[in-house]
Amino acid sequence: MVSVTASTTPQTHLGRKGTQAGVPHDGGTAGNADPAPAADAGDAPDTLKRLRQPRRGSLARRMVLIAAGWISVLLIGGGIALDRTLTNQIEQSFDDQLEYILTAMIASAEIDPLGEVYFNLRLGDQRFLEPNSGLYWQISGGEYEPWPSRSLWDRTLELEGDHFDNDAHFYDSSQFEGEPLRIAERSVILPGSETRWTFAVASATEERDFQIQQLRLILIWSFAALALGLIVMALLQVRYGLSPLRRVRAAISKLRSTGENRITEPLPSEVQPLVEELNGLLAHSETQAEEARMHAGNLAHALKTPLTVLTNAATAHDPNLSELVRRETKTMQRHVEHHLARARAVGRRAAGLSRADVWPSVESVLRAVTRIHEHARFDLDGNKKAVVSIERQDLDEILGNLIENAAKYGGGSVFVTVDAVPDSDDCLIWVEDDGAGIPDSERTRIFDRGARLDTGKPGTGLGLAIVRDVAEIYGGDVTLMESEDLGGLLVELRLPRA
Repeated sequence: MVSVTASTTPQTHLGRKGTQAGVPHDGGTAGNADPAPAADAGDAPDTLKRLRQPRRGSLARRMVLIAAGWISVLLIGGGIALDRTLTNQIEQSFDDQLEYILTAMIASAEIDPLGEVYFNLRLGDQRFLEPNSGLYWQISGGEYEPWPSRSLWDRTLELEGDHFDNDAHFYDSSQFEGEPLRIAERSVILPGSETRWTFAVASATEERDFQIQQLRLILIWSFAALALGLIVMALLQVRYGLSPLRRVRAAISKLRSTGENRITEPLPSEVQPLVEELNGLLAHSETQAEEARMHAGNLAHALKTPLTVLTNAATAHDPNLSELVRRETKTMQRHVEHHLARARAVGRRAAGLSRADVWPSVESVLRAVTRIHEHARFDLDGNKKAVVSIERQDLDEILGNLIENAAKYGGGSVFVTVDAVPDSDDCLIWVEDDGAGIPDSERTRIFDRGARLDTGKPGTGLGLAIVRDVAEIYGGDVTLMESEDLGGLLVELRLPRA
């Protein structure tokens, strides 16, 4: 027996130089068993669980509150702006009317021979002649007594009169009890007189304030009705817009009550991706459940025959019972190991997206197998950065079975190529040996559980079966071919790239 694990002799293979894989053992072994799960720490009390759960808000309530908030802000802001605009227009119109009367007074005013003011045209508004009518005028200036309109009766307007300009001056006055006034005045010097005359027109603001009050009342009721209508519309929109979610909930409830396994009801495009993901999850769960049922049935069927044989032998007091027990328990052990490997792979695949670096996994397996088969030569070549979509433990188990079989049944040389065809969509891993190979007629049967071509060497006959099943779980496959360079068996392991 010649050991070449420490050899540095290069070997040319497929146009590449192999790298020696014999390195000090790091404690890793092919096909390690899963660690025992940690014990549960115990469930918290129901009250604490409820306290720790995050509060679940209503999506419809959130949407309605947001809509109501924005509607309120916009309507209040718009109402205030519209109120100020219309109120200013009413006040401006009121002032314009006073200024028009004031201009008419100045235009019709003249100076008589005594130096006093008189009107050559009579003012047309009848209210100037009615006492306490709410519309008044007054002219004052110099040493002359104020000249009031008849509507003032025995009262006199207290004017500011402290300015002299070409424009009318407006201000509010409360000199008459219970009758707020708006006064427009202007100081002018009439032709034929050197006296500065102050012309004033005053009007009670009751009518103007009443118009503003009526306007605001209309605005309040109009905007309140508009706000109510918009909120009702938002409620209807939310109810109608979220109706597909209620239909999804009803469809899920129907799945639970009728036993259906898909949601087939047509839904809007915004909800359809959610339904498709849910259908995918249901299909995934259904596949897992079916796999679990199939594995349980297969395991039960596989154990049924050995248990029956042992029961019959024990009942008949078979003298070869110990040998029979040893043989049948070994058979049962093979079946249990096979189904446990499949169950572990299915569980890891369901845990989420898997990734594993191929090169470190191959090196780890080669270190372990080198300690067992010291006579064999192991060479490694290929892409050191290849990454596949599989759990590292399952990849180690697959490679461990393939490399150990190559070392056990080969002639002493094993060559592993990582990513043998870089342009391929999947990552191809070749494991070659220089043994006798496997005939074409036996390459299909060898994947059966317990199938062995060489019964002279120890083994359970489960290696290739486990390799095939675990690879298929992750979307890969295994193919047996003849090695062109070493002349023995070439096992091509195909795994999806990460």
